[in-house]
Amino acid sequence: MASHLHHTHKRALLASLLVLALAACSGEGQKGPGGPGGGAGGPPAPEVDVITPASGTSTLTQDLPGRLQAVRTAQVRARVEGIVEKRLFTEGSDVKQGATLFHIDDRNYKATATSALVDVEVMKAALERYKPLLPSKAVSQQEYDQAQVKLMQTEAALTRAKIDLENTKVPAPISGRIGRALVTEGALVGKGEATHLATIEQIDPVYANFTQSNSELLRLQQAFKAGKMKRADQARVELVQEDGSVYPLPGKLLFSDLSVDPETGAVAMRAEFPNPRHELLPGQFVRIRINQAQLDQAIRLPQRAVMTGERGQYVLTVNAENKVEPRPITTTGMSGPDWLVSGGLKGDEKVIVNGLMKARPGSAVKPVPWNPNAAPAGAPGKPAATADKGDKGDKPAAKPDAQK
Repeated sequence: MASHLHHTHKRALLASLLVLALAACSGEGQKGPGGPGGGAGGPPAPEVDVITPASGTSTLTQDLPGRLQAVRTAQVRARVEGIVEKRLFTEGSDVKQGATLFHIDDRNYKATATSALVDVEVMKAALERYKPLLPSKAVSQQEYDQAQVKLMQTEAALTRAKIDLENTKVPAPISGRIGRALVTEGALVGKGEATHLATIEQIDPVYANFTQSNSELLRLQQAFKAGKMKRADQARVELVQEDGSVYPLPGKLLFSDLSVDPETGAVAMRAEFPNPRHELLPGQFVRIRINQAQLDQAIRLPQRAVMTGERGQYVLTVNAENKVEPRPITTTGMSGPDWLVSGGLKGDEKVIVNGLMKARPGSAVKPVPWNPNAAPAGAPGKPAATADKGDKGDKPAAKPDAQK
């Protein structure tokens, strides 16, 4: 009996020691390098897309708001009074100069022209009778002269009647794209005024009207004189559409006004863009991207990488220890969609472009080289377009301490 109790006590002791050993092993695993203390079992450092900018020659650009305008615009108007019988064009189509667009009831004008033609023939016949009678004084010279005057008047009336008859067919004054018809069949037009029937616009090429601040022009001129910048070729311009995309066909700057608008302090400018597919429409609001100056040593950064805090612009960088470090910067302006950085960076830093929401100052991250055409780091399953759209608002929730 005593031996049995001894063996039972021994087994219980061994079981207790085994439980303690397992508990100790479990505790060591939790305190390993990946746990809260930074071990393999804890969450990995978040991935962020980074870019290492390099300095080089860049063109300083500026996007200016503008509005498109047709190269030529013509109003189609009724030149005679009458009832519109037919509309002979398709709204929104291209028409050729001289093509008949409307037909106005011409019956009265035909009758008037016929009557005027008869009057002319009668006066010609009268003159033929008077002419041989002049030598014999059977017809006085005064009567003959009055008949000649009457013939000229009837010929003039015939000319007017023919013009009115031709104007019953309303032609296109220019070639271009015609808009909607402003009158319908059966409408009375030309009653006391030249009724507006439709509008034709030539939109290939198309004009873009915009303005530039005179103070900005003066600032650039001073920078040129000081040698800080070089003049850039302003003849070539780009058009940025409402969705942010760049129109594929470049344009040319036509002119810059010689005077400054006293009310706005801006200089009026005009550019011309080819529009073979009629994608650009008059009245459309766009942005015109013009070249302002050329910088020899400038660092370019994607617009999404640059943020603005209470003390100005800054970026988030990854240091040698793979920790997030805010860096204040100064910018000169834009070069297309990118910022031109003039101070705060040396050009060998790792600047975070995507994943800014996961990047906290002082936190550890895993830098991944940025591919503009790929999905952001940490989102391999997302298409690039979807990821870019969602990453536009990818800004840190808290302002970095370096900005304070």
